[in-house]
Amino acid sequence: MRLLLYFLLIFVTASSCSITRHDFNSKNDYEVALDTLRLYDAAREREIPIAVYQPVTKLPNEKIVIFSHGYGHNYQKNYLVYSYLTDVLASKGYFVVSIQHELPTDSILPFTGIPQVVRLPFWERGVENILFVINSLKKTNPELNFEHIALIGHSNGGDMTALFPQKYPNVVENIITLDHLRVTLPKTTDLKIFSLRSCDKEPDEGVLLDKEEQMKYDIKIVKLSKIKHNDMNDFGKRKSKTKIQNYVLEFLNQEEL
Repeated sequence: MRLLLYFLLIFVTASSCSITRHDFNSKNDYEVALDTLRLYDAAREREIPIAVYQPVTKLPNEKIVIFSHGYGHNYQKNYLVYSYLTDVLASKGYFVVSIQHELPTDSILPFTGIPQVVRLPFWERGVENILFVINSLKKTNPELNFEHIALIGHSNGGDMTALFPQKYPNVVENIITLDHLRVTLPKTTDLKIFSLRSCDKEPDEGVLLDKEEQMKYDIKIVKLSKIKHNDMNDFGKRKSKTKIQNYVLEFLNQEEL
């Protein structure tokens, strides 16, 4: 296992298995391995379950993707239900970490009140989870390319993704939100921003900024005409998942040019 363990800072229990490959393979794809781990943030006294998707073949200078799932009422396998995307990214040579943000003992996400107020502590907790994972990787996997970190998040995880660079600037290179609804996108030219939008949900006013601001900050927004908000995980239609894969890979590949 390539993820070394630093017991003074992190307590980890690990298991490993092979991922079943999907039909999007090409001759250039790498075989993918999956490790599920439990990190421990001593400062917050909090476990952080993660799934690590990586090429079986050790590659030099691997770029990093941190994925944050949508809200699922503290279901403990939320971090595993986006494998259509995390798997394909790893098969293209990325080192992908999917974070389980909610634990069984966590409070349920509020559905009354002003979301930007009552949900902020939940998003901030997710931001701290992301930062902890990045800092842990710097200790355990220093060979990775920390100049090229992309954050991807769906729905509530997309809100965490949008919030992260506003709290911790100059840490990540790109963010991709899959139909996040509440947190305003960062107003910055220091990172590249891409948001895929569903056909059945509208974000809160101002979340995607106005057209002028999108141009000013070079933000790319794509409306998906036949893909619903809840179809952006493994349970979505095959055609929908393929379209999302293609958009995400195209964006990341453009940023590498």
